[in-house]
Amino acid sequence: MRNNNNRDNEDQNLRRPLLPHAGAAVAANKHDSHNHRLDDGDDRSVTSKLWIETQKLWQIVGPAIFSRLASFAMNIITQAFAGHLGDVELAAISIANTVIVGFNFGLLLGMASALETLCGQAYGAKRYHMLGIYMQRSWIVLFCCCFLLLPLYAFATPVLKLLGQPDDVAELSGQVALWLIPLHFSFAFQFPLQRFLQCQLKNHVVAWVALVALLVNVLTSWLFVYVWGFGVVGAAVALDVSWWVLVAGMTWYAMRGGCPLTWTGFSVQAFSGLGEFLKLSAAAGVMLW
Repeated sequence: MRNNNNRDNEDQNLRRPLLPHAGAAVAANKHDSHNHRLDDGDDRSVTSKLWIETQKLWQIVGPAIFSRLASFAMNIITQAFAGHLGDVELAAISIANTVIVGFNFGLLLGMASALETLCGQAYGAKRYHMLGIYMQRSWIVLFCCCFLLLPLYAFATPVLKLLGQPDDVAELSGQVALWLIPLHFSFAFQFPLQRFLQCQLKNHVVAWVALVALLVNVLTSWLFVYVWGFGVVGAAVALDVSWWVLVAGMTWYAMRGGCPLTWTGFSVQAFSGLGEFLKLSAAAGVMLW
């Protein structure tokens, strides 16, 4: 019996094909290729989605980066023009712009940051008219805060002398600081306007206005310093003009039909709730400052 069973097994092994059936092989190959195509499709889908999201991101981030770089470039250009006048002039414009203005810049920029939260919530809730109201409240709060910070400009010379600066540098820095007071007040309007437009994804408008202001800064610095010979005071005035160009450009866009849903004109409603708005702005300002 065992011999018969062994023979039967050997006969079956001899009759078994060495290669699988052609149809089964083709089906297996089709299944593998189908899975491979699905994997390739998934990879292509992820890549295309990543590329689309990257483009959308840079449409928002790119103009914001450029506008910030243009704003800082105006300060650098002003210092570069002052550097051709002498070492004392360069030191004066640098100290006035970096220490005096920079101190207030950080505080006012932080206070305007509160507008990002409020405008973002209002825009998401489709209460579009409130964006204009919030911006006007921010104007009022920051404008009043600018007056509270004026003593730093008025007494810049004795403060710098107290900090150990040479007398000639401290006196010229104090003079330049007085001429930078218009720049100081431009922050109260420029920062809220920028956040008002950014919350509506209008960063390209801010970028174009920043480009115009940068070109104006180069032109006015050349005119005031080299052509008309106003010296370091001319460099400070050129910086004032450039920053107010930013304010004028964004205001013109917002009020001349660029934001029909969010800007409905000046309203007395902006004067209500100033206390709570001040608390939020002050907290944000101290946090960033």
